[in-house]
Amino acid sequence: MSVAEKYIGAKTPSKPETIYMLRLADNTLILGQRLSEMCGHAPEMELDIALTNISLDLIGQAKLLFEHILTLEDLAPNADVLAMTRPLEQYTNCLFVAQPNVDFAHIMLKQYLFSTMQKLQYEALLESRDETLAAIAEKSLKEIAYHIRFAKTWLLRLGDGTEESRTRMADALDCLWRFTGEMFVRDAGLADAVNAGLSTDFTQHYDGWTLEVESVFTEAGGLTPPETARMIMGGHQGQHDDNLGHILADMQFMQRSYPGLKW
Repeated sequence: MSVAEKYIGAKTPSKPETIYMLRLADNTLILGQRLSEMCGHAPEMELDIALTNISLDLIGQAKLLFEHILTLEDLAPNADVLAMTRPLEQYTNCLFVAQPNVDFAHIMLKQYLFSTMQKLQYEALLESRDETLAAIAEKSLKEIAYHIRFAKTWLLRLGDGTEESRTRMADALDCLWRFTGEMFVRDAGLADAVNAGLSTDFTQHYDGWTLEVESVFTEAGGLTPPETARMIMGGHQGQHDDNLGHILADMQFMQRSYPGLKW
């Protein structure tokens, strides 16, 4: 086996536990990578540092999950290979996290909507029969609480701010809302994880989540989610578009150019 064959690509997971955990890891990896694009580009130095720290939190969560996955199923020689070298169709993150950083309003709204969902998702892991996963969730929830507080503050400030800031936040809501349904879909991957005792079904809290975020929208200048006839889905099944493709092109360059690279 050549070095490239060993250090590029990964096997497809077959266990319900690893299939679901890979989804969790991919979500935080891709959103963390998206936020890392803002390093040096945020409107203020303090915001630049805050966004970078949130990015590091998310990538750190992904790292813990990738490493734990490999203790349960032999999918790759190490976590870096599993995280960074798979083809596009093997990533199972929801489409939402790969959406572009159009402007600061998009970034804050995306973070708020994802983090409020992630809080419910990780609370459902606290009683997991997998003690390591439960511990990862417990640690992550402390970070998620800050992510929610930070993003919510800016959502309120922009939505209830100037005419331009409110218009930008309203545009962000119109663009992003149609991707939120996939975060709460109870598909076979989640159902199998629930049956395996890995998690409880957090999607039962969808109505409560909707009420919570809509109350924040009301406070943020009376923002209203668009009426959506159909949510856009497919990411959990590996059906991605160019948004993720562009992320992977940047994220995977070093690993694919120099297989087995070590610092």
